[in-house]
Amino acid sequence: MTDTRVYPTLVRSARGRTGVLLAAGTLFALVLTGCSGGDQPKPTNSASATSGASADPAESAAPSSSPTPTAEATGSAITQTCGDLLTLQDVYDFNPNYGTAPDYSPSAGSLGETAAKYNGLTCGWSNQTSGELIEISVVAPNDVLITTLKQQADADSQAVPSYGTPPTVDGFFTYANGVGQAQVFTEKYWVTLSTSAFFEPGDAEPLISTVMSHLG
Repeated sequence: MTDTRVYPTLVRSARGRTGVLLAAGTLFALVLTGCSGGDQPKPTNSASATSGASADPAESAAPSSSPTPTAEATGSAITQTCGDLLTLQDVYDFNPNYGTAPDYSPSAGSLGETAAKYNGLTCGWSNQTSGELIEISVVAPNDVLITTLKQQADADSQAVPSYGTPPTVDGFFTYANGVGQAQVFTEKYWVTLSTSAFFEPGDAEPLISTVMSHLG
């Protein structure tokens, strides 16, 4: 038979232990919550976090612009020699008094001086009696140079259709300060002839025809 006087005590004792355990468990849970709350990283909005740090893809992908180099006016080296432009027979046929000028150099400010600046061939023949000089030059210009030279000739000289058929051949002539200057432009060459013996365009035609035939 069960002793009823002992039962209430045991019940109270069991309830007390249960309360203590519940309180301890609650306290332990609070401690854990407090510890984990401070160490746990806060979630961030990935869109807002990266919006200020990264550049606009369209801007970053755009290639950097750089200025396009401007083509330089120049001329290629001439393979012909002065003897190729005019042979001794060619010069004799033009005027028997003319011969080579071994010490020739382009006159200051002449078309020949300009030709020499652009890898041109410059040649001189002199009148053995009077010392009168005929200067001839040939340049193989690039597109930039030939455009510049032709514009200058058109501004300073008169067009001469008899030197050739435009646009394959463009001819010009001017007479100034006692010197006649003839210029001829082809697809490959710029040819000049200067002398005090040229007074009008027709005076230069025989030599122009000969030189052009040798250049091809």
